[in-house]
Amino acid sequence: KKLIATLRNKPWRMKRRLKLLKECQAFVEKFEGALGKGKGRKLYAYKVIMAKKMIKFNRDFDNFKTACIPWERKIKEVESHFGSSVASYFIFLRWMYGLNLVLFGLMFGLVVLPEVMMGLPYGSIPRKTVPRAQQAKAMDYSVLLDFGGYCKYSVLFYGYYNDERTIGLLQFRLPLSYLLVGVGIFGYSLMVVIRTMARNSDEGGDGGDDGQFTFTFKMFTSWDYLIGNPETADNKYASITTSFKESIVDEQENQKDENIHLRRFLRVLANLFILCSLGGSGFLIYFVVKRSQDFAKLDQNTLSWYEKNEVEVVMSLLGLVCPPLFETIAELEEYHPRIALKWQLGRIFALFLGNLYTFLFALFDDVNEKLEQEKYIKNATIWGLKEYYANYSTFHNTTDIPPPDIPPADVIRGPCWETDVGIEFVKLTVSDIQVTYLTILIGDFVRAVIVRFLNYCWCWDLEAGFPSYGEFDISGNVLGLIFNQGMIWMGAFYAPGLVGLNVLRLLSSMYYQCWAVMSCNVPHERVFKASKSNNFYMGLLLLVLFLSLLPVVYTIMTLPPSSDCGPFSGRAQMYDVVMETIEKDLPAFIGNIFTYATNPGLIIPAVLLMVLAIYYLNATSKNYQNANLELKRKMQMARDEEKNRRNNKESTNQVMHDLVGLLPNRSLIPPPAEEAPPPGHEKGSKFPKVAKRPGAADNVKGVNLQKDVSLAAPNSRGAVTRPPGPRGPPGNARGPPPGPGRGRGRGAPRPKC
Repeated sequence: KKLIATLRNKPWRMKRRLKLLKECQAFVEKFEGALGKGKGRKLYAYKVIMAKKMIKFNRDFDNFKTACIPWERKIKEVESHFGSSVASYFIFLRWMYGLNLVLFGLMFGLVVLPEVMMGLPYGSIPRKTVPRAQQAKAMDYSVLLDFGGYCKYSVLFYGYYNDERTIGLLQFRLPLSYLLVGVGIFGYSLMVVIRTMARNSDEGGDGGDDGQFTFTFKMFTSWDYLIGNPETADNKYASITTSFKESIVDEQENQKDENIHLRRFLRVLANLFILCSLGGSGFLIYFVVKRSQDFAKLDQNTLSWYEKNEVEVVMSLLGLVCPPLFETIAELEEYHPRIALKWQLGRIFALFLGNLYTFLFALFDDVNEKLEQEKYIKNATIWGLKEYYANYSTFHNTTDIPPPDIPPADVIRGPCWETDVGIEFVKLTVSDIQVTYLTILIGDFVRAVIVRFLNYCWCWDLEAGFPSYGEFDISGNVLGLIFNQGMIWMGAFYAPGLVGLNVLRLLSSMYYQCWAVMSCNVPHERVFKASKSNNFYMGLLLLVLFLSLLPVVYTIMTLPPSSDCGPFSGRAQMYDVVMETIEKDLPAFIGNIFTYATNPGLIIPAVLLMVLAIYYLNATSKNYQNANLELKRKMQMARDEEKNRRNNKESTNQVMHDLVGLLPNRSLIPPPAEEAPPPGHEKGSKFPKVAKRPGAADNVKGVNLQKDVSLAAPNSRGAVTRPPGPRGPPGNARGPPPGPGRGRGRGAPRPKC
């Protein structure tokens, strides 16, 4: 076991190491149980075997967990050919799929399934029945494509759900569950996004390499020697090549010189063009939404398909045309690809955000009109019921008046504005799916087929010139995914089935876009490394989540619900269902606690305390960051000093050689008695071999340094009357032996003992 542990440090050839390793492993495997003593021998062998099996089980279980990660091989394959920037989109798409699976579980398990299993069936009440005037065309394809007919009066939308406090044998509180799930979706999403951002922040980095010797490390340490599959080896080779391209681009950007004044002018000009584009798109959407409201008042049979779907078509076309336009304008700025991607994402974010809120403002204008129309219908219905009761009482001369016997399909009902808002969000989502898939099919696949098969018979090189193979649009796809999720968050409250539709969309997008990027696209001309943490995507998603929460909160707290559809009908506000549950189903002290908790005198100090806590934590985080930077700087200085010390070692040795040459040619120590030369002294050698005394300092290259040598020793023995004797080992051995008349004596020689 000791040999196995230290085999790596042995100065042997690899063939010998492998042979000894196999022999040692076989020996240990055979005799390891014999290391025990006496009665504990079998127990020791059992413990060793179980420890080995546990290690193997843990390793296999880790491999199993890795294999269970969805689409891991697909994403690794994309990363090996297109770089980490393209792979980050698919990782983000997989994360969004997991988030929507949880949201779908909440909505389906707590809202849709209880209504289907315990609620009233279709056709029992007016809100669950198609009106008589629409039944003839309720199953037409064009009607179903616009989510009318039977789709409108189904569990997909808000208006289908009943307003009874409890349903079924379990007395399930559906209105309360609907409200809590609608708000809980935002709470869970907020928690998951913030937690993911916090976990990614530990990885840190902006995509650059902070260490030194980047290319050396990539050259000698990139290969994975555990690869045994040829296809995997090809992917790894492509990944290493792409990694070198990414690092080369980073190095080129760091060393690039530029004309700062011209660059500033071009960047200001590019931003001016983009602001004009954003303003024009917002005005166009507002104009189209207002025009669609006028179309809604006309006979639907006289309208064309474009007039019915003008809003969705215009918003999808703006999302399709504006990002390439922004990318073309961004060529004036000449940012680093990573910085250019963030600017592109921010601009498309502003485009989608402006379009979405312009659509919402115009949509809420339509909601206000429908609320006024609903009040008129409600007043007319109340007047009609009073007339019915009065006429029945007069004609039959009784006060026991039965309710009017009207089939659910013939009941007059008002416009359910929540269902109409949900239909608009579903139509926007479906339109976005159609435009995205058609863009990939026509813009990538057909383009790649033309370039591939017509390049041999064309007038110019189609691969190098126009149209060439397409590149994967990272910014457009990421922002499309984020804003699609924003529409899901806003529309899920009005259309519970929208979450399930989005799960199917994300599932199909993973396979469809992976196929498209591997078969139709080519790597970017300037390959760059993605950020080590996806916090930029998560930051945009967090902002969209907050902006998606505002319309829903405004709806719950301000707008009155429809009077004849949805789980909150018959109430002044949607949140009244919470107060109703507290008053009727919970003890009185809980109601008092809730009342105190909603008191502004308590909420305002709590908000101030939270703001102060956030400020303190932010300041503490900055201090920690500064301390980390200072520690990194000190570590870098220590590394530099160590490197300089190693580099200066040879020059230091040369200085010591020079100092040896400056030592005096004679020793000032009195000559000892004549003795035989030491064993290490050879005739003609320049330096004697001096044995090292215990505890003495190391000699430099054989130079014997004396501690007690004095250059001006006092002469206390009087005049010299005889020549000095032969020199011994302690003296300086640089010159020839002293002869008669040379050197200085110190009196008569001492007698030998």
